[in-house]
Order: sequence, then C-alpha cells, then structure tokens
Amino acid sequence: MAAYTGKACLALAFGVLFSVAAALPAQDPPIRASGEQIEGPAKAADFAAWIAGMARWRAEQWKRMGYDGSQYDRPELKWTQSSFMQPQMMIQDRYFFDPESGKYTVDRYLDDLDKRYGGIDSVLIWPTYPNMGIDNRNQFDMFHDMPGGIRGIRQMVADFHRRGVRVLFPIMLWDQGTRDIGRPEADALAEELAAVGADGVNGDTMIAMPRSFRVASDKTGHPLAFEPEHLLVDEALAYNNMNWGQAVPALSSPSIFASKMGVFAPEYVDKYKWLEPRHMTNISDRWQRNKTLDLQYAFFNGVGMETWENIWGIWNGITPRDAATIWRVAKIERKFSHLLVSPDWVPHTPTLQFQVYASKWPGNGRTLWTIINQNEFDVSGEQIVVPYNPGATYYDVWHGIQLKPIVAGDKARLSFTIEGCGFGAVLAVKNGPLPADMAAFLKEMNQLDSVRLDSFSSQWHVLPQTLVPIKPTKSADSTPPGMVAIRGGYFNFKVSGIEIEGGDWAGVDVQYPWENAPRRHHAHRMWIAPFDIDRYPVTNAEFKKFLDATHYHPRDDHNFLRDWKNGTYPEGWANKPVTWVSLEDARAYAAWAGKRLPHEWEWQYAAEGTDGRDFPWGNIWETNDVPVPDRGRELRGPDDVNAHPQGQSPFGVEDMVGDVWQWTDEYEDEHTRAAILRGGSYYTPQGSKWYFPQAYNLHEHGKYLLMAPSEDRAGTLGFRCVVDAANSK
Repeated sequence: MAAYTGKACLALAFGVLFSVAAALPAQDPPIRASGEQIEGPAKAADFAAWIAGMARWRAEQWKRMGYDGSQYDRPELKWTQSSFMQPQMMIQDRYFFDPESGKYTVDRYLDDLDKRYGGIDSVLIWPTYPNMGIDNRNQFDMFHDMPGGIRGIRQMVADFHRRGVRVLFPIMLWDQGTRDIGRPEADALAEELAAVGADGVNGDTMIAMPRSFRVASDKTGHPLAFEPEHLLVDEALAYNNMNWGQAVPALSSPSIFASKMGVFAPEYVDKYKWLEPRHMTNISDRWQRNKTLDLQYAFFNGVGMETWENIWGIWNGITPRDAATIWRVAKIERKFSHLLVSPDWVPHTPTLQFQVYASKWPGNGRTLWTIINQNEFDVSGEQIVVPYNPGATYYDVWHGIQLKPIVAGDKARLSFTIEGCGFGAVLAVKNGPLPADMAAFLKEMNQLDSVRLDSFSSQWHVLPQTLVPIKPTKSADSTPPGMVAIRGGYFNFKVSGIEIEGGDWAGVDVQYPWENAPRRHHAHRMWIAPFDIDRYPVTNAEFKKFLDATHYHPRDDHNFLRDWKNGTYPEGWANKPVTWVSLEDARAYAAWAGKRLPHEWEWQYAAEGTDGRDFPWGNIWETNDVPVPDRGRELRGPDDVNAHPQGQSPFGVEDMVGDVWQWTDEYEDEHTRAAILRGGSYYTPQGSKWYFPQAYNLHEHGKYLLMAPSEDRAGTLGFRCVVDAANSK
C-alpha cells in the first residue's frame, strides 16, 4: 500500500509544485473529521485501525443523531443517488432561451453539453441573483417573471425530463429585504415547484435546508429533494439527500495547503457520503479553472460535480481535458451507480503503488474499485491485490479491457496502467458470463481510451465579448428642445464593474472594443464626438405621447409599464421617469423620437465633465442632491426628474444619479447578454449583501444580465436619449 504523502498533481492544477511534509504518524483517535471531509490514514500500516475506527465513528454518529435513513428509501427521491453531473445554469444563458422566438431552447442547451462532456444528470436553474434587488421583486416574483410564467416554466421542465434530466431551483432565505410574500417561504416554494413539476431545491448559502421545507414539500404530494450549498449540520443529513461540496481548509495533513487554495484534497473521504453512502455530493469549485483535483475527489468518493460554467454571467468554461475526464468519469459512475451506494464501501482500500488511492465498492456479485493517480507520471504494473475466486473475471473498466490476474493462493494481483494525474477503475464479476450491456459498455470505454487525457488541452481561454452596435441618428443641426449640447473632446474614460463576485479575473464585467478581454477595471483615453443628450430621463408623460402616436405594444408585454393603470400613469406621475420598460422598449421610443440610447462613455462624459469628478456635482456625496433612499420592501416610486437641480452635471444635465438606473450599452458573448446600467436608483433593499449593488459613483457601473423583456423590466430602471450633433460625423 502506498504511503500517504505529497500530491504532485497540484502542479497540474496550479502550475506549481508544492513541497509537502512526510507522512503523518497514526492519530489517536484515528478519525479526523472537519467540515465536509475526513482525513485518510497517515500511512499504510494504519489502514486496518483507521477503517475499523471509521466504522465505529459512523456508528457513534448515527446514534448521536438518532439517524433515520428512510428519506433515502423513498422512490421519488432515489434519482438523487445517481445525479452525478449537475451544472448551475443562469436563465440568461443564450443556449437556454431565444429572445427572438420567445422560446426556451432546452434541446440546444443539452445538445451542447452532450457534445462537449457527455451530458448531465440534473440542472440547477438560477433566476435570481445577481439581478435581484434592482427593485423590490422578491425571488418568487423573479421566478414568475420568467418567459411564459408558470405554464412556460412547466413546459420547459418537461423538456428537461424528456431528456432524462432532473430540475432544481434555488431558495434564498437571505431575501428578506424585497417584497414580503406574506407567508412562509417553505409553503410558497413547495407549491410553486409542484406547479411546474420541478424535482429539487438548492439552498443558497445554507448549511442545511430546514426541516420545515421537507414537511411543506410532502404536504403537496410532490416531494422535492433538498441540496444545501453546504452541509455542516449532521442531523440534517437525514432529509437533505444532496449537497454541494465545498473545500474547507480545516484538516492538517500535507494536503491542507491545497484546501487553503480552495481545492479538494482528492484522497480525503467525503464525510456525508461516509455517513450515508446513498447521499449525493456535487462538488462546487466554481472559479477553479482546472478541475482535475475536484474530479479525482469525486471519483474516489463515488460522488459528482457541479459542472458550473456560467457563473453569474461570467464564463468559466470547462477545458478540453476536463471535458474528456468528465465524460469518462460520469460514464463509469452512471453505469455503476448501484455499487456507488454500497453500505460496504471501503475508502483507502490498499494499493501497491506510491500515491495511488482506491475505493472499493462491493455488491451483488460485483465489486468496483475507483482509483486515482496523484503522480504526474504514468504508473504501470501491479496496482491492487484482490480476493481470488476461480469463477471470477476482472476488467479494467477505464481502458475497457479484460485483465489477466496473477494468482497466488487465495489472492489475485491485477496489473494495469494509470495515466499521470489520471484515473482507473476495475470491476470484478464473481460468476457467469459478462452481460451484453457490459460488453457494449467496455467497448465504449475502450474507444474513449484510444485518446489519452493528457493529449487534450488544459489551457483555459477567456470568452470574448462584443459591443452591440448602436446606429447613429440623423444629425441635429441645432440642439433639440429638452436636450443639452455636449461639446466634443478627449475624455479619460475610467470605470469599474460592481459585481459582487469574480474578483479581478479575466472574464469579469465587460470587454470594451479597445480591450482584448473582459475585465473589472477599465481606463481609456478617447475622443468623444459632440452630441446632444436629454436634460432629464424620459418621463411617463413623454412615453405616453409615444404610445399614443405609435400604438406600440411589445410582443412580450409581461411587466410592461407595470405601475400604469388603464393605459396611463398614476396621477401625479407625469414628470417622474418612466420605468418598467425593457431595453427593447427604450430603443423603440428612441427610434420614434429620432434619437438613440447613449453609449456608456457618452453618458459618463455628460455626467462627469472633464475634471474626473466622482459625482455630477463634485467629489463629495451630497444627500440633498438626490432622492431620499427607499430602504423598505415596497417601491414608493422615483422623484420628479427636475426635483434636484442642484445635482446637475457640469454640462447642466440633471437627474443622472440616485433616482433611476438608466439603460446604455449592451454586450454579448456566446452565452450571455448584459446591459450596462448607469446612475443607481433610489431603492436599496436591506438585510443582505447579495442584492444588486448601487453605482452612484460616476466611475462605477452596473452589469445587468438580460434574458427577455418580461424578466428584464424593472421598477427602478428608465432611460434617456441622445442625438448625434451635426459635426459629430
């Protein structure tokens, strides 16, 4: 059996070789459990005592918890036990929905994943954060605002089911600052997801889903599976059939450095999988660009992975090598899912090679070993010793070939090769001929193995973005009424994205035409051609003139002018900025008026002037220059556009900050569309850091993910227009 020492495969993940300590001495007690992981035996000689201690520890934990595993016996929830590959998917992903046709494109989304890494078992569909909090719509409102409402979502879920994919949606208990739903979240969620036929719930930021959700779900007759983001409450294992696994830097073996870097130590035992072998962990390591260590951890523990690529509209795509690995790992796990829930699982079953680790999964006349190689190089020759049965046959499942054992008494020694930083799998069949389906499976694995994993690229690439063009207007010979002339000139355009997550990684925020990749912070000296800009945002009265003249009505009219009644705005709202208009609605108005929406840098130039100030009026925040913030759970409505003349910009443009967000540019990449919003708004929900953040400073902007007008319209989002000046061409 190999000694348990340093991990050379960290070099593959980080491009750096870490120096690690020698094998630790045996511990007393032998079990070191922390967070979601259990440390393996320190050295080969400790294995027998360690595995016996693991069994005792599990029995003690069961007794302490009063553990009842009946939720894992339920036929309606057994799908969780083979849900190995599950991406979180943003509803704004362009592979999932086509705004032109107004249709969900589930087949296109799944075909792409089938082609790239062999497909998925379930999907977590995400309709809320990071857009939630731009107005007072709560998480349930944003769910209902998805195109087609409940009926459309139900058909979309059915399309996933038709392809054999289970569907989960999230719940955010931190959403306590938006509109009060007036009833327990558990009841509302259970009824909502039963209505659309969904299969499960992800508990965002939770360390366990509360039992009240189990009770509420069962009352509907449509039981849901629960998957908290963390599972750190042992008692909740009984009714949380799944969880995300996230690395916890709490153990002290040589691999702890990897954990501190946010990486799973691949040979650690998954704590909740050990306590309940039918429990499913999906490893979530969202920002990691190389998934080798995560996949080794998953394969060693017989669990799955969150194959998450669209992270809040930031694309962290799976590399070709990881895609090829996922394909093979998932194929084996799906084929032997009935063994990967074995109550007789033996992690760290002895191996013969240095830094090669194995788990043994016995059951029903067959035994599977899942094996990982932590060396950078191939390891060949004798790998494991297994009990010999004269009628047994042995197969190298990873390579899809039969093995010839070297028999010595009642033992058989099996030889095969494991690729550097790679994987292996062995199947022992006790008696009888190999079933036809197994023969076909081995043939498939053999074909996959014809291309080594290290022949695929591990290079990560940023996904490029493009600016959606804005067509110039007819030149204005003089400044139109209600507009302000902005003289041309050089401008030091400097702005940063306010995304809550993503750090400063390539791919965060947007990519301007002069940049080679999206990034959070931007600085560019540029020439601004002269233009005219609306002194105020477009008001309700002005937008009604447009409607009366054109009879405009959007095809997707959900939430369109939501605060209007009987075709007009509320009394006293004529001079307030129009809201609940989509980007498409705003563009339609601008075209009718002979105008266009501003480019972001034009908006900022009109607000900032030439001296680099932080706010339109100067460098110090003045509360009297903007509307009083609304921190309640209902929208009171914006101020009149001319209510704060003291807050005007150096050019005399008013109401640019703190009243309503304003549409500007749109960016798109292969998977996401997003609009740049400027100015911030009067509404700021309280109680959580996860709500859409404000951007009052002129050197900050909001990135608002786009899906469809029904979802995009917001109660704090309006616009103003510009016209190209005669000498701007």
